[in-house]
Amino acid sequence: MSAVAALAIFVIAFFFIATEKANKVKVVLIAAGLMTVLGLTPGAEVFYSEHEGIDWNVIFLLFGMMVIVGIIKQTGVFDYLAIWAAKRSRGRPYRLMVMLMAITAIASPFLDNVTTIMLVAPVTVVVCNRLNIPAQPYLIAEVLASNIGGAATLIGDPPNIIIGSRAGLTFNDFLVHMAPVVVVIFAAFVLLAWVLFRRSFRYDPERLAAVMALQERRAITDPRLLVRCLVVLGLVVAGFSLHAVLHLEPSIVALVGAGVMLLIARVRVPEVLDEVEWPTLVFFMGLFVMVAGLVHTGVISTAGTWVIEAVGDDYFAAATSLLFGSAVLGAFFDNIPYVATMTPIVEGLVAQTPDPATGQALWWAFALGADFGGNGTAVAASANVVAIGIAARSGHRISFWEFTKYGIVVTVLSTLMAWAYVYLRYFAA
Repeated sequence: MSAVAALAIFVIAFFFIATEKANKVKVVLIAAGLMTVLGLTPGAEVFYSEHEGIDWNVIFLLFGMMVIVGIIKQTGVFDYLAIWAAKRSRGRPYRLMVMLMAITAIASPFLDNVTTIMLVAPVTVVVCNRLNIPAQPYLIAEVLASNIGGAATLIGDPPNIIIGSRAGLTFNDFLVHMAPVVVVIFAAFVLLAWVLFRRSFRYDPERLAAVMALQERRAITDPRLLVRCLVVLGLVVAGFSLHAVLHLEPSIVALVGAGVMLLIARVRVPEVLDEVEWPTLVFFMGLFVMVAGLVHTGVISTAGTWVIEAVGDDYFAAATSLLFGSAVLGAFFDNIPYVATMTPIVEGLVAQTPDPATGQALWWAFALGADFGGNGTAVAASANVVAIGIAARSGHRISFWEFTKYGIVVTVLSTLMAWAYVYLRYFAA
C-alpha cells in the first residue's frame, strides 16, 4: 500500500511539473512533505542516506559552481566570449549552434555536464542577446550535447561516477568503451540539430554588423581579477579530474574553489549570493526526497528486479532491458538517484554472468541508458534543471514541454544507436 501511495504522489507531482499548472518548486516541496508525513521516506535519514535521501554532493557541487560563476561573471569574460563567438560564426544561427554544442560536448567529459552548462549557458545568453535571437534553442542544444558528451568518461556525468565506483571501472575503461559511441552519436546529433531547430534560426544582419564593430577585449572590466579567477578555476577543474586520486568529492573541490575565489576577488558576498539559483537548489532537494519515497517503499527496486527476472539468462536481452529501461526510467526520475538505486540490482545480475566480458557489457548498457535517458525530459538530469533555471533568470524561459519535445527525439536516436553499438561490440561475435 505504501508503494502505491508513493507512486501516486510522484505521478501527480510529475503531472503538475510537466503541465506547469503550478510552480515546480512548490510542487516538489508539497510532494516531499506528503511523503515524509505519510512515512513513505526514511524520516530523518533522508538528510543522511546516500541512496534514500538528498544527494548533498550534487547540491553543494551546484552551489559551489554557482558562486564561482557569479564571481567570474563580474570580470566581463562572458561578454568577451559572446562577442568572440558571434564574430567567429558571423551570426549564422546553425554555425553558432554547432560551435557552442562542440565546446559543450568537448568540455563535458572533463568538467562534468553540470559544471559545463553553468559556464557555457551565461555566454550563450549574452551572445543571443547581442544578436537579438532567441536563446532557448541554443541552450536546449547545449544541454543535449552536454549529456551526450558527458557519457564519454568516468567524471563526465554523475551516474558514471556511481557506476564506476560500484563496478570497479576506471577512467580509461570508460574512455575505451564509452567514448567511441559518444563521438558517433554526437556527430549524428549535430546533423539532427539542423532539422530540430531550423524553424527557430534567425539572422539579423544589422545586429551582426554592430557586434562585428565591437572590440571584445574592451568587455573585460577587471583583467587582474580575471587572471586570478582563471587560475582558481583551472585548479578546480584539475581537482575534478583527479578526484579519484585525491579522494575528494567534486562538491568539496567546488566549495573550496568558491571559498578561495571569494577571498581573492574581494567582492561583496551578498552580491555573489544573489547570483545563486536558489529555486534550482530547492527544487533538487525536493526532487531527491520524492525519489527517496520511491526507493524506500521499493517501487524502483521492484521494477528493476522484475525486469531482471524476466530476461533470465539471455544476457543480450538483459543488456537491452538495462539500456532501454534505464533510458525510459531515467527520463522521468533524476538519473543520479535512479542509478544509485539500480546499481546493486545490476551488480547482482552481473554476478550471475558466465564471464567478466559479458558482465562489463551489462554495465556499459546500463551506463549508456542512464546517461542518454538524461535528455528525455526537462527534469531527467541535473544539467537540464540548471540550464532551465539560468534561462528563466535571464528572461529566456524554457517550458517543460519545449525542452522535452526535443529531448525525447534525441534520447530515442542516441539509445537506438547505443543499442546497436552494444550488440555489435559485445554480443555479435
